[in-house]
Amino acid sequence: MSGDFDPIAALRALSEAGVEYVLIGGVAARIYGSPTLTSDVDVCHARDEANLERLSGVLQKLHARLRGVDGDVPFLLDARTLGAGGNFTFVTDVGDIDILAMPTGVNGYEELARSSVRIDLGDVVANVCTLNDLITMKRAAGRPKDLIEVEVLSALRDEIGRY
Repeated sequence: MSGDFDPIAALRALSEAGVEYVLIGGVAARIYGSPTLTSDVDVCHARDEANLERLSGVLQKLHARLRGVDGDVPFLLDARTLGAGGNFTFVTDVGDIDILAMPTGVNGYEELARSSVRIDLGDVVANVCTLNDLITMKRAAGRPKDLIEVEVLSALRDEIGRY
């Protein structure tokens, strides 16, 4: 069972540890004004060894466990494991966190970071993907809920004029 969903606490933990990440997914969509609710924090992270060390340290401090996996399955949460994999979904003390090395539709952290926007969320300043990148990822994911969100995000983009 995950802790209470606290996306700001998750982002604060990542930022305070110096993890290089870009916020994507539902929380990013909410920041831009989407009314769609989400229950996890999605981030795309830099994959260099030092960043993976910082990321694994944060996840350990948040008592991260693989989501949807039997607790008896052995899993070593360290930089090497994160580097060997691509996308992981975790249950943590601050709610569910998904770390995505290569989100569908984009070429990873470097691409997203180049165009990301730094947004002050009160307790933390986060790099947030652009609406265009968010729309690209949602469209590429292609699930019905993502395609609905593409329409919502496209309308928001048209309304606020951010690219």
